[in-house]
Amino acid sequence: MKFSITLLILLVSSFAGMAQQADIEMADQFRADGKIYVVIAVVLLILVGLFIYLFNLGNKITRLEKEIPKKA
Repeated sequence: MKFSITLLILLVSSFAGMAQQADIEMADQFRADGKIYVVIAVVLLILVGLFIYLFNLGNKITRLEKEIPKKA
């Protein structure tokens, strides 16, 4: 779990560094129109939905693994 969190932090920080170097006109226009917040909200909503789905899937897999009798 610690490895996953560390990897996620490193990936996000590397993307943030690359994003600061880019001069993208579309992002500037979104920012000027105030639509950048809508884009960020949609992206965050999708990511939160994915994380919730993966968390629920992990719980279901754990529950199924406990139900299966172990062959030893």
